Amino acid sequence: METALNRDPTGLTLRADPSALAPERLLVFELRGAITTFANAIRKVPGLELIDEEELESDDQDKSPEAYLLVPDAEALSNILSLWRRWIAGQGLGTGFTPWRDVFATLRDLRVWGPQDRVQEGDREILADEIYDLTDTDEVALEIELVFRASEAIALTAEQDVAASISSAGGSIVSRCRIADIAYHALLAKLPVVAVRSIIDRLPEGISGLDPVMHIRPQSIATSIDVNEASLVAESAPSAPTEKPPIVALLDGVPVSAHPLLRGRLDVDDLFGLEPNALVAERTHGTAMASLILHGDRNLTEPVIGRRIHCLPVLGSSDQFPPDRLIVDLIYQAVFAMREGEDATAPNVIIVNLSLGNARKPFHGKQSPWARLLDRLSYRYGILFVVSAGNYISPFEIASIATLRDFENASPADRAEQTLGALSRLITSRRLLSPSETVNGVTVGAANIDAVQEAERRGARGRVDPFFPLQMANPSSALGPGFANSVKPDILMPGSREHLSMVSSGTTLTVKPSGAGRPHGLKVAAPPREGGTSWEHYTGGTSAAAALTSRLAHRIHDALEDVYGEAFLVLPHHQRAALIKALLVHTAIWPADSASLIKQVLGPPENRQSVRQKDNIRRFLGYGLVDADAAIYCAEDRATFWAVGTLGQEKKCTIEVPLPACLSGQARLHSLHTTLAWFTPVLPGRQSYRSVKLSLMVPDDLSGFRADVSKTQPDANQSSRGTVFSRRWEGQRAPTVGPNGALQVSIQREPDRGAKADENVPFGLAVSIAMPGVVQLYDQARARVGLQVRPPVRL
Repeated sequence: METALNRDPTGLTLRADPSALAPERLLVFELRGAITTFANAIRKVPGLELIDEEELESDDQDKSPEAYLLVPDAEALSNILSLWRRWIAGQGLGTGFTPWRDVFATLRDLRVWGPQDRVQEGDREILADEIYDLTDTDEVALEIELVFRASEAIALTAEQDVAASISSAGGSIVSRCRIADIAYHALLAKLPVVAVRSIIDRLPEGISGLDPVMHIRPQSIATSIDVNEASLVAESAPSAPTEKPPIVALLDGVPVSAHPLLRGRLDVDDLFGLEPNALVAERTHGTAMASLILHGDRNLTEPVIGRRIHCLPVLGSSDQFPPDRLIVDLIYQAVFAMREGEDATAPNVIIVNLSLGNARKPFHGKQSPWARLLDRLSYRYGILFVVSAGNYISPFEIASIATLRDFENASPADRAEQTLGALSRLITSRRLLSPSETVNGVTVGAANIDAVQEAERRGARGRVDPFFPLQMANPSSALGPGFANSVKPDILMPGSREHLSMVSSGTTLTVKPSGAGRPHGLKVAAPPREGGTSWEHYTGGTSAAAALTSRLAHRIHDALEDVYGEAFLVLPHHQRAALIKALLVHTAIWPADSASLIKQVLGPPENRQSVRQKDNIRRFLGYGLVDADAAIYCAEDRATFWAVGTLGQEKKCTIEVPLPACLSGQARLHSLHTTLAWFTPVLPGRQSYRSVKLSLMVPDDLSGFRADVSKTQPDANQSSRGTVFSRRWEGQRAPTVGPNGALQVSIQREPDRGAKADENVPFGLAVSIAMPGVVQLYDQARARVGLQVRPPVRL
């Protein structure tokens, strides 16, 4: 081992994710407990290089974390395994190997990569359910991800070997995809049940034992939406859209483009030929999402988006992924067609709505290929992907309540506490759904908000509102955190005021989300039924919340375009997209009552455990609930400054933010809020996946601003793990601001982790200063920056 390390001093490298690594050189560390204990022991081993600990750190709720050691050669690997066997046999390790003793003490097992890694436990369960009651000759579709090899020749040989084994087992190849940018090489195959059973059993002599195979998973299934209570409405003829090219794309189901609410407002590019097989009556998902982006919740009367939406269907019959394509391939080809080359179909698109996910792929610490793809495409093209977090509509038990009537008669506070307590026991089984763990995208959870009139809510019989009057994540909304324990979901947006209905009762009440409807839902366009074409119905969930976020992103772009005109439009795609990303998160805030309830129910109760308390809050709320009006409009007593740019390796820029003099001497509530967003290059299989980290630095004394860090936000360490960093300061002591007072805000690109990233990194920055009631604030700020036009102000 010493000889191997002398040949390659960085040969022993610990990773958080096995993607794009060579399994024949991979040791799997199964940990007993906290990853921090393991990391501390690893640091003491000479010659072993630890991955950036942010990425290694797992979720505290993960009861079986794993880490991966890439070893330089077979001899060194054998030596480490030999040490492990001696340690578990109670034998001494010998001179110089004492540090390994501390590492081994943190492990449940140490082994080479094998069938149990290729076939994950959750995937085994899905496959077992899928083949239940099927005959041995029935066929099942599987996604077989191969070990990525940089050499095309080696990769082709490996693929041919796997294809031959599939054929020998009575199966066939349906489709293939290889994308070098994200170290992805996969086959979509059909196998007879008898062969699938050997995969479930992880037999080493079967396909699960093939060295070129990285993972075997059931075929992806699209997340769905719930729709109810359709009604025919009077047809309307909204104003015609502008001729400006689309800036928002919708990758979703085939929409009913002739619906009166959508007619003339969609550019539909049926790249994959899915429209002919999608029955008009079943075009629910794409129609609903297009309606939400264009019109918002139709319970309200809001202006329609001025530009058309570019729609590229990726769902076919019954609003499902086409059975003959890998979803990663579909999304890659869709974005490539929109943005690549002279024949690009939507070259101006900078926002892509993905109200979709793989219902079979919850996030457990390792990036899915779909998420890796979004991260790569966002950096390559300057696209902000808006992704739904996912929904869980399965039943759950509410302890200590026996019947729905008892639940309904409980006080609102007790009802909310019991519901949250039930959900807190399910945290590990309600994770984000792929690809919402994306690092560069914005992940959206669903808040229990809609615009239904109170008179309509009386129709919700047999359903109970679990959280009212709190503003909280819906019971069905998937929970964070994200990759490297980052803040996810990023934000919450309205997803209907979700109710619960009874499944069973007795000693314990079992409930489930009841689905949207007239008493609680977002009103959207619906496919035609008998009696007319202008139908609407109700929906909700994170898909709807993501669509509303894309609508808000469009409106932010419109507001900036209206004020700054060509000066804004000439900014590169990357910078505009990064700025919109920052502004989406910028107004998000934890509802105080909801955060307090989560802290009370999930704890821990000791105040010195504030980091863990905030960790539990952000699982449900992310950065918080977005204030859409504040994201679009200015106010007399609030000013928001913005900046964009790029940073090279280890570069720094400082931005001067003017402080209005009217703040000075006023002992009243005031605040400073900063949000930095960027797109990082990603390096699958390298030492650090998120290769670039930016830091936002604000002076400790805030130049006389006299404000303290707000306690109602994620911990600073938690906020620094993604590609959005948002912090707030608040105070009531009188600031001291001179006539030319200013705040120096610095953006620093930290040393790149692992391999150097030569590319410049685009960023967007938003800084807001507010003092409620001081109506001169905005005008003074505008005068200081010399802005000649006045943005819309909401009084």
